[in-house]
Amino acid sequence: MDLLVTYDVNTLTKEGRSRLRKVARVCENFGQRVQESVFEVSVTEAQKIRFVYRLQQIIEEKEDSLRIYQLRGPREQIVETYGLDRYVNFKETLVI
Repeated sequence: MDLLVTYDVNTLTKEGRSRLRKVARVCENFGQRVQESVFEVSVTEAQKIRFVYRLQQIIEEKEDSLRIYQLRGPREQIVETYGLDRYVNFKETLVI
């Protein structure tokens, strides 16, 4: 399943800045950054459960915001991009 993950972590404190880095690290382990606080993630149902659990352990519910949208269909059909697109399709052949 493909997910769009967005987050807004309160970075006014040292602890908040630490949470921000931790949230980004978890997201990087499961998907790819497409904007500063936006990731596209492709996971199985079991991976999604683990992913969401890890994020919930990091965020402070009274200060931070985490949103996860399940994309309903192929990315090519539901995502319109204008300007810089950081997305890399890892399902296709990569040339290095």
